[in-house]
Amino acid sequence: MSDKTNNEQGPGSRPQAAGKSWGAGAATGVGSMPGGDAREAAKTVTGSLETLPYLPELPARGPGADMIGRTTGLLVDVYAHVEPSGWRISDRPGRDTKRARSWLGEDLDALEEYTQGYEGALKVSAVGPWTLAAALELRGGEAALGDAGACRDLAASLAEGLRGHLADVRRRVPGARIVLQLDEPSLTAVLTGRVRTASGYRTYRAVDRAVVEGALRDLVTMAREATGQAPVVHTCAPGVPFALLRRAGFQGISFDFSLFTEREEEAVGEAVEAGTALFMGVVPGTDGPLSDPAGSVMGVRTLWRRLGLAPGTLAESVVVTPSCGLAGASPAYARAALAHCVRAAKSLADNPE
Repeated sequence: MSDKTNNEQGPGSRPQAAGKSWGAGAATGVGSMPGGDAREAAKTVTGSLETLPYLPELPARGPGADMIGRTTGLLVDVYAHVEPSGWRISDRPGRDTKRARSWLGEDLDALEEYTQGYEGALKVSAVGPWTLAAALELRGGEAALGDAGACRDLAASLAEGLRGHLADVRRRVPGARIVLQLDEPSLTAVLTGRVRTASGYRTYRAVDRAVVEGALRDLVTMAREATGQAPVVHTCAPGVPFALLRRAGFQGISFDFSLFTEREEEAVGEAVEAGTALFMGVVPGTDGPLSDPAGSVMGVRTLWRRLGLAPGTLAESVVVTPSCGLAGASPAYARAALAHCVRAAKSLADNPE
């Protein structure tokens, strides 16, 4: 990172967790930040997060800066424009595509400025194929999710676009070990047939779990080839399909810990024992009082004891995050929340029991 963000310890100086490109006791954000100033967001993220900074999203700038719009700007030979109902596939690139690409360029320029000389893990995110298929409309107004061929085309276009995007990030921050995050907040709804059609009166049929897993596995393979490591996946919805995501090959699963239930504990225990990292959203994503850092991760320690997992694996297996993106927070709270995540992660590392 630049001189203005380095501290005495230096970025990336903590010992790395086994098999992971970030150190034990790491913290990070989910993706979005408040406001519309790319340089300020990059400065905040790189200055707050020593071991796992990330490329911020700034949806407050409008369509094209939101996570769906940003990802459509990455697609290869597939274009989209904004309709009153949302993003719709186009025949050719228009002003919405150009705006999305321009804003992403600004974000990358700012990140490059504040990561000069940085050597460590760096997270970049994009919408995953199933949330993209649920959000993008075909020309008739229905979601691509209802057309199996369109889903396959979108996934292939996304893979190719991400390959180029990751190469660009690698050129800009040559010392970084890039971690791709796929955002899949609609995944559970896709699997359970709860994505509504354009009329709102029906829902699309649930997609077969093997088809969902196969498409995700293809993206995992692409990320391994492009970055040398498997990606992580984020969903802030209840009912996270932990077992499916583990089988697809993700090295980490990011989720809102407040939505976690006892019926998911066995799957989480299996994931941890298989070496999957858990990005646990334990800090509120919108303005409010923050507890002491140890209190924020008390539930994580309790879960570890209940699952009978070794306390020594806690800091290596858990990355502390906000519950979801910080776009709805004030700039001051967003800074405080990221700093709080860092202190909570240190609490886990210093006192796992």
